[in-house]
Amino acid sequence: MTERTIRQIIEGQELLTAPSTTTVAEAAGLMKQRNVGAMMVVDDGKLVGVFTERDGLFRVLAAGLDGGTTPLSKVMTANPKTISPDRPFTHALGFMHESRFRHLPVVENGRPIGMISVRDALGPELEAFVYELLRQEQVSQILA
Repeated sequence: MTERTIRQIIEGQELLTAPSTTTVAEAAGLMKQRNVGAMMVVDDGKLVGVFTERDGLFRVLAAGLDGGTTPLSKVMTANPKTISPDRPFTHALGFMHESRFRHLPVVENGRPIGMISVRDALGPELEAFVYELLRQEQVSQILA
């Protein structure tokens, strides 16, 4: 089995972006329309943040903020970690697992070109990733 690259996974993906001045309500509407759980926040062609459904729930609703007036800049994850499109997809899975997040922006030459999510793992890489986690756990137990 040949391993897919991130570029292969995001091929044909239509970017969902919004400027940091976009309100949470506007962003949520766009996310609902596209049926996605996260979007990239982009100013002047550069990725400045990521806004997720969890941000909307925890940083807006739970904090008592008004989604109609709160800009993404106030509640997004600023300066998010990113990944190159030429990395293997299993590298992205490991990175998301270790960092405990579900969406990872793909950036090339400083510009956002796609978004990887754990939902993308519903392919052959999932089996390989789970196998590797189990192998690492067994090695740790043997060495303990």
